[in-house]
Amino acid sequence: MNKQSSPSDISGASLPFRLWTAEERQASLDDALKHWQAGEDVWVFGYGSLIWRPDFDFQERRLATLRGHHRALCLWSRVNRGTPECPGLVFGLDRGGSCRGVVYRLAGDQVPNYFPALWEREMSTGAYLPRWINCATDEGVVRALVFIMNRSNPAYIRALPEPELLEIVRRAAGRYGPCTDYVVQTAQALRSAGIHDARLDAIARRLELDGHPLPEGP
Repeated sequence: MNKQSSPSDISGASLPFRLWTAEERQASLDDALKHWQAGEDVWVFGYGSLIWRPDFDFQERRLATLRGHHRALCLWSRVNRGTPECPGLVFGLDRGGSCRGVVYRLAGDQVPNYFPALWEREMSTGAYLPRWINCATDEGVVRALVFIMNRSNPAYIRALPEPELLEIVRRAAGRYGPCTDYVVQTAQALRSAGIHDARLDAIARRLELDGHPLPEGP
């Protein structure tokens, strides 16, 4: 069972932390692509920063709904949006509910070029489980690569009360900048795409009071 910090003393600093080696990332990537046919286009599901910073060219982008998982600030970040001493929180796809996001279609001949960087970005600590899952779009169902939360990873944290969550987000910063910016940029990207996430929007509105303005909704 995953050990959790007590609500009265949540910091994440005492939890185990290890970056995956290049060999571990490659083994995970090879396993995810073991049924992929060279040259075949692939779909990738984005629910967080991939919506506003995909870092790859794509042939097509659609709004999509993933069933069975929901977007949540459930992953400690000790590099990108925090440090080992003062971790931040980033989004993962936790069990239950559904998630509205986007799917990107990548040209098959570009998969060998783009996927190693995608794995370095998403799988630096092995906190996600890469899975191929059907996603519903207005143009039909597509089978997309989805990075869902690995609940057995020490970096996983269950839902927190909003005051404690906000405290963590406000204090943390990592190599990509403040955790607050990450949360607000994700909220902005969802709003711009016409995606409504009531939980995230409530958090972002609180952060707006700290001087991180959100755009008006569509």
